[in-house]
Amino acid sequence: MATSKVASGEHGLTLRAYPGAGSALLALDLPAAMRSDLAGFAVRYTDPAGKTAWLSNRLTFDTPVTAQTTPAQRQQIVTTTDRAPLQKFHWVHFPPHLVKGEYVYEAIAMLFKSGAETDLQPGPSAKVSVNLLEDGYPGFTLGFTRGYVSSQAYAGRFHNAPIVPSPQTVDYPTRPFAERYEWLGFQARELVFDLLAEAVRDVGTTLDVFAYDFNEPDIIRALAKLGPRLRLFLDDSATHVDDGHGKAPLEETAEAILATSAGASRVKVGHFSRFQHNKVMILRRAGTPVKVLSGSANFSVRGLYVQSNNVFVFDDEQVAGLYGQAFDQAWASPSTVQFAASAISSQWFTAQSSRLPKVSVSFSPHQDSGVSLEPVAQAIKDAKSSVLFAIMEIGSGSGPVLKAVQELPARKDLYAFGTTQRLDGALSVTKPGEESPFVPFSYLHSKVPPPFQAEYAGGAGQVIHHKFVVVDFNGPSPVVFAGSSNLAAGGEQENGDNLIAIHDERVATAYAVEAIGLIDHYRFRVVQQAANDATPLRLKTRSEDWTADYYDPASPKYRERLLFAQPPPAKGTQ
Repeated sequence: MATSKVASGEHGLTLRAYPGAGSALLALDLPAAMRSDLAGFAVRYTDPAGKTAWLSNRLTFDTPVTAQTTPAQRQQIVTTTDRAPLQKFHWVHFPPHLVKGEYVYEAIAMLFKSGAETDLQPGPSAKVSVNLLEDGYPGFTLGFTRGYVSSQAYAGRFHNAPIVPSPQTVDYPTRPFAERYEWLGFQARELVFDLLAEAVRDVGTTLDVFAYDFNEPDIIRALAKLGPRLRLFLDDSATHVDDGHGKAPLEETAEAILATSAGASRVKVGHFSRFQHNKVMILRRAGTPVKVLSGSANFSVRGLYVQSNNVFVFDDEQVAGLYGQAFDQAWASPSTVQFAASAISSQWFTAQSSRLPKVSVSFSPHQDSGVSLEPVAQAIKDAKSSVLFAIMEIGSGSGPVLKAVQELPARKDLYAFGTTQRLDGALSVTKPGEESPFVPFSYLHSKVPPPFQAEYAGGAGQVIHHKFVVVDFNGPSPVVFAGSSNLAAGGEQENGDNLIAIHDERVATAYAVEAIGLIDHYRFRVVQQAANDATPLRLKTRSEDWTADYYDPASPKYRERLLFAQPPPAKGTQ
């Protein structure tokens, strides 16, 4: 993970590239004097192997898109940006075949020809290179799932192939699904299976696992290979439903398999007052915790291959030791009262190491949810430039963090944007300075090709399962909060969860790029839902002036343009 790279091209065109975890946020800017001729931006990239390709646009000048436009019709509209330029000042690019090395991006300001409404000519350009898979800290690695529904490439790449057999079990052969799983699970899946492989390979290690939703067959098979070197604390709440065919929840079957391989005393079930909601693996060597994996992704098919999730690994004895203490406390006494009264739940713990970003960790349940949530809420209130988030559900929860997020649209001084999903499954895009529009899943259900429909029809968290907030990602004091916590007061007092705070520009940027990618994807669905024959979506002509809001200081788009493209303030400044 690296910080942003910027290039100033001819005639003042600026191109800034923010590397995410396998993606790039491209931010553009152009002097106001040139906006009257600006048709949009064409962008092409050259991958590390030297292959060059144009980015594509799903809108053109002459083909309207409305709420009735089907995915098949939209696929036919896709046009390269040299002919259908991007009419916005940022873009998130996900290379289709990600490899290590430098990616070179070139942006060209496409200008309307003199007196023309749609005819184009190239204008000023700028070029920047960035490594999208650059190693960050030796003791910290971050990965994201691709997001099953967020990935419009799935239909074209895998022809909408199903991701589980029917009926689904915990021991079905996964070879027929392997390529789909590797692509959908992306870096998050890789981190999970790398840690499992290390544990299986090194017979001097043991593995402690907290699990909530738990049915991914290859994970269960790997854990079974550990035998008595495994300890599993599995949630047993009533939220785990039957498999749809009248049989017991898959978690119960997984429990029985691992109780046999590890021994009944090595597998425990419990749910504190509500849930055992952690998704954690702790690798111990000679009894000492040395590495830990956590995040928002459940060890399930849905968690890794359907939902938008994140996973992080700390290869550090200090951080792993803190997670080890939380596991040992829960293992000894899975009681909310006793865990909440223990030292491990009493405060945030900070780890210091040159191998890590600056990180603090908190474990719930707490006696007082403010222990974990007040620092998050205060960071949101103290934000100077931006708050970006992806949170599973904010409508029904309570507490200072959700209250601060709900109040963000009133903050005219901030660029505040995010995605969330409420209990009825509708997905919301929070827009800066505006009320949050919700995307009805009945609409998405009818406009997305199979097998996406079944996932869209689900409840809260079926799509957006992240739990992260990023404050001032490109400012002098960036911070990201992430983990398994839903950031609600009830959960912090009743669930087993973990929450981390990372004060680091590189890590905050990676989460910010993920947030912006989700925002852009679902924001398009919001506007497409409202489009009709009278007001379709298409590229704006010269006389329609698509740039006006981006140069109006009263518009959120103005704040967006400056936030992403302009150089961040120096540390110690406002």
